[in-house]
Amino acid sequence: MPPRPLRLAVFAAALALTALSAPAARAAEGEWSAAPASGGGSRPSGDGRPYFYLEGAPGSVLEDRLSLTNPTGRPLTLRLRGAGAYNTPTGAFAVRPGADPWLALASGEVRIPARTRAEVPFAVTVPAGAAPGDHPAALVASGGGREAGVRVQVRVAGPVLPALTVEDVRLDKSRSLIRYALVNRGNTTLAPRLAVRADGFFGQRLRRPARALPVELLPGRRVELTEPWRPPALDRVEVRLTAAADGAAPSEASASAVSVPWGPVAGAGCVAAGAGAALWLRRRRRRAGPGEPEEPEPVSESATTGAAS
Repeated sequence: MPPRPLRLAVFAAALALTALSAPAARAAEGEWSAAPASGGGSRPSGDGRPYFYLEGAPGSVLEDRLSLTNPTGRPLTLRLRGAGAYNTPTGAFAVRPGADPWLALASGEVRIPARTRAEVPFAVTVPAGAAPGDHPAALVASGGGREAGVRVQVRVAGPVLPALTVEDVRLDKSRSLIRYALVNRGNTTLAPRLAVRADGFFGQRLRRPARALPVELLPGRRVELTEPWRPPALDRVEVRLTAAADGAAPSEASASAVSVPWGPVAGAGCVAAGAGAALWLRRRRRRAGPGEPEEPEPVSESATTGAAS
């Protein structure tokens, strides 16, 4: 296998420019785009690959091509870089500001003529000591006042362990939300599913079958998510979440809360207290008799003796 600098030099020489056909140019008379080139990768699927998927053993060098399309009527210069990827706390896919040492592009900047498509080769060098599992990254292109990225999923050969946990379930009654965290404790990217069940003293309050969540959870990442729910006016409710993903054992976590309508309860207490006071006064007046003064409060013997002396 040629050394890496030589391979990248060959890549640079292979950078291809293809003029767009007139129908394609008219259909895409707008912003430039970035996407995987046709074919390539460890799992080639022809045109329309949504992202790059490359798989190899530690120490291997993997190759593919990035397709950049300029449908406008003027030349365009794009800057390129490879970046590591991660989940934001809310689950969105994001790229790191620095370069990913695994990724190397044939060129860091490409000038694309009007109505032309450029294919830029790149290489992924898997370190010899890389751990098995998924290494999420992205190729980022910027220019013309915008930035776009294409995901790169690198799978290092070896044992894989899908592992998912749901944690820190909390009931936010003021905002009618169930708050929870999902943690990917394995070494593969997961597409989690979640089922929700709430049982109260007066019966079942909620049953939401398992459904796919709009998040792709990367290895080692933790995300904070929410589920809508309507807390009951009066009940003690236990909410149980069950998270699952392909290949991973299901994980469960729960939280409970008591709902009491304090406003009506306080109002009822005031009414009861007022009724009790009125009943007590009525009984005192009844004992005193009509037109007679109310019975004086009894005086203790010690108080009388003290007054006489």
